[in-house]
Order: sequence, then structure tokens, then C-alpha cells
Amino acid sequence: MTSDVRQDQDPAGSRACDIIASNGLRITNQRVALLTALLESEDHPDAVELYRRLRASDASISLATVYRNLASLEKVGVAERHCFEGHGARYESTISEHHDHIVDLESDEVIEFQSEEIEQLQQEIAKKLGYEVIHHRLELYCRKL
Repeated sequence: MTSDVRQDQDPAGSRACDIIASNGLRITNQRVALLTALLESEDHPDAVELYRRLRASDASISLATVYRNLASLEKVGVAERHCFEGHGARYESTISEHHDHIVDLESDEVIEFQSEEIEQLQQEIAKKLGYEVIHHRLELYCRKL
């Protein structure tokens, strides 16, 4: 473990360290900062936006480092990449509960929502057709009424 990572006493940073370690990745300052940014993010930033946020507190971080660490976090299932229609890859942490997305076609805003009715219906349809749902993603592309 990099010795100065936990000295920060930042609860979000400490949580990120725990998540990284429990997923078998080496703990680095850059990886902790990136995962912390994802955990604290209320939007779905792309790699360039994450790079911009991280550069504000660490001028030594590079865009290549952001991409490399996003790939590592994605590989172990800690981060998820979304490719919403008409946009490049955007990211979010997978540590929160499962949710689906509405993409506002006019503002490009991505809104998270949860629906037990939709989840149940998906399970019922899969079962009726002889399948078990392992993973799914629902994206609704909408315009406000």
C-alpha cells in the first residue's frame, strides 16, 4: 500500500482504499482519487471531466492515467462505463444500488431511477422464456412533456 494514501483521513478516500483493496487492486493515490471522484459524483462524467476534476487537486495526474485506472476499476466491477446514444463513454461507481437511467434528449442530463415494478416484470419475462436475469441495463431516451 502506498503509505501516504490513508494519511489524508478523508472518509471517502478511506472507503475508496477499502473498495480497491477488497477487489485485489494495488492502492495508488491516483486510483484512490479517481474512485473517490466517482463515489462522490452525482452525474455521469466522461474521462476528460474526471481528469479535469482530479487535476484541480493533483497537477501530476495525466489523462492516460485516468483512462488506465478507469479500465482497471471497470475490469473488477467497481466502475461501469455507459455509452449513452450520441455520447462518448461516461462512468459511474457500481457501489450504489442497481438503478436505471433516463437520458433527457434536450439537455443530455442523465437521471437515475429505481422501479421495483420494472425489475419484477423483467424477472417474470425472463422466467417465462426460460431464462434467469444475470445482468441488465435499462436506458430510456426521453423528452419532457
